[in-house]
Order: sequence, then C-alpha cells, then structure tokens
Amino acid sequence: MKKIKLFEPYHDSKESNAIQKVLKSNFWASGAGIGNVKKFEKAFANYIGVNSCISVNSGTAALHLALSLLDIYNKKVILPSLSFVSTAHSVIYNHAKPIFVDIDVDTLCIKADDIIEHIDENTKLILPVHFGGMPCDLSTINKIAKNNRIFTIEDAAHACGSRYGNKKIGSHSDFVCFSFHPVKNLSMPSGGAITFNKKNGKIIENILKSRRWCGISSRQNQYYDVKDIGWNFYLNEFSAAIGIEQIKKLDEMNKKRQHIAKRYHDEIKLNEKMPFDKNCSYHLYWVLLKNRDDFIKYMNNKKIETGIHYRPIHRFSYYKKKINLPNTEYVAKHIVSIPMHPNLSDDEISLIITNVNKYVT
Repeated sequence: MKKIKLFEPYHDSKESNAIQKVLKSNFWASGAGIGNVKKFEKAFANYIGVNSCISVNSGTAALHLALSLLDIYNKKVILPSLSFVSTAHSVIYNHAKPIFVDIDVDTLCIKADDIIEHIDENTKLILPVHFGGMPCDLSTINKIAKNNRIFTIEDAAHACGSRYGNKKIGSHSDFVCFSFHPVKNLSMPSGGAITFNKKNGKIIENILKSRRWCGISSRQNQYYDVKDIGWNFYLNEFSAAIGIEQIKKLDEMNKKRQHIAKRYHDEIKLNEKMPFDKNCSYHLYWVLLKNRDDFIKYMNNKKIETGIHYRPIHRFSYYKKKINLPNTEYVAKHIVSIPMHPNLSDDEISLIITNVNKYVT
C-alpha cells in the first residue's frame, strides 16, 4: 500500500499543456510582469472580486512587500504566534516589532480580546492569520483597527477560496496576502499575491511592481530608473501558467476539501478537532491529542502521513520571549495535521478516520 500523503497538489493535463506551451515559447520570466503573469493577476483579481492583484514569487514575499507599503519602522505589529514563521519574519524585514497575542481555541485564529489589550500608541498594524483556511473575525478586527486608526493586513496563505460574509477572503482589509506554494489550495511551483481595493490602486500597483523587481521603474524600452529599494520577487511564467489553470478548478478543489473536512468532523471520535464551516477552504485539518508523538508514530506505521502546524513562533530561538499565551501553548503541545488534499479517495478518507478512531478509543 502506498503512503497517504499529508499534502499533495491536484493537477491534470491542463497544467501539463500550459507548462509545455511556456517551455516551447522560450519566454520563461520577466520582471516586467507581462505575459501569463499579467493574465494570472487579472484572473485572480476577478476570482476574488477586487480591483487590484500583484503577483510575487511566494507568500513570504507578498507579506514582505505589503508591509513595506506602511511606515512601521520601530512600530508594533500585532499577530498570532501560531503561524508559519514568515508571518513574523515579514515584520522584522520591515524593521518593526512583532507583538504576539493568543488564539481562539476553537478556530485557532487570533483572539480579538487580546488584540485590544495589546494596542498602544506605538501600534501600527494588526496582522491576522486565517489558520487552516478558517476565516478570522474580520468585522471585529477591522473595527478595532478603525477605532485605533491602525491598519489591517491579512495573512491569507491558507485561505485561498475561503469566504467571510458574502465575499471571498481578499477584499475586506487594507491588503491581503496569499501563498501559492505547491501544497496550498491554489498550487504553483512557487508564487504568491497581494490583493486590495483602493481608490489610488494604480499608484499602489506601480509601487509594488517596482519593489518586486529590484526597484526598477519608469522603463522605456531599454532605459529605466531606480528610485527606491526593491527585491527580486517577481513571478515566473511557468508558475503563472499553472496558476491560470488552477483558478479555473479552485472552487471544485475546495468543495472536495470541504467534503473531506465534513467527514472528519462528523466521524472522528474526538472532541477537540477543527470545526466544520462552509466558509473555510481547509488548507489543512487539525486534531488535538494528548499523546501526539505516539499518534504520529502509529499513523506512520499505517502509512498515513501527519504533520505539526505549527511550533509557536515565540518559541524559536530568534523570537524567544517569555509571554503568557495559554491557548497557543496548549494547542502547540497537542496539535496534529492529518491528510487534506483533493486527491484523497473516499476509501483513503475512511482509512484515515478508522485509524484515528482506533488510536483514540
């Protein structure tokens, strides 16, 4: 029996054909953001329902660039510690101070009450994470931000296709950052994007396009200027071509993820597990267990891959801080991710559920 993978990209002949077309064209990449990159940005903006989309080469780059738009030097940024480390790195890249707050034990998203407690005159930004694709309480978060005259930038690395209210994640806050890593809901070899709706959107787009391409601006044929610092963050044509095809099937893939999540929620005999929410895109599915290491070993022996998402950022040596985050600490000791991707068959889903239940009972 082959091992059941924790994550796996879903693709078919459409992606293969798109790759071959780019390969044969000999036009593989351009910092100018033309070709498939421009087509992808338009398609993704239409999918999300926003006016502006700027693509980059990773979710980390998206966060880095989005935060660079704000003057946050030596200012405080509020974020959860339970996230991939890039969330906090983006704060450091922009010379700001990460302030870690606790999470809600049901959704594992940032806890609104803790946000309020940590805001002071030096706070500039709230950086919520839609953990596992579960939408944060954006109404409360953005109300807090508005009342305190600070910004909100969403880390939606897990939430491509998730919804909040009657709109897709990607249009509710100042800026929203996505990841298109191969294991994400919309898969590329590498990629990311920033979406937003702004009256001065074209100006912001031009700033981001310059910063993602080493600061290059005002290009006329072979001549250009560099007026500001920038980075080598532009998206390549192969990734964009795959992304164009992935957008077309994203809702279908997310429905499959929701089908899996519904079965896990209904059939796994554990009280502490990811809730079912029709607005969630289920990048991952988590359960909480007392004997996590034993469970991981047990599932591995059954050829079922598992993972841990995540070790809290404030526990890493670089960020080491003695802070009181009881929910984060509890979840971090017990959380395990079980397989979640559109390639899972119903038989494989049943096998996963059966083995989880055998272990816990």
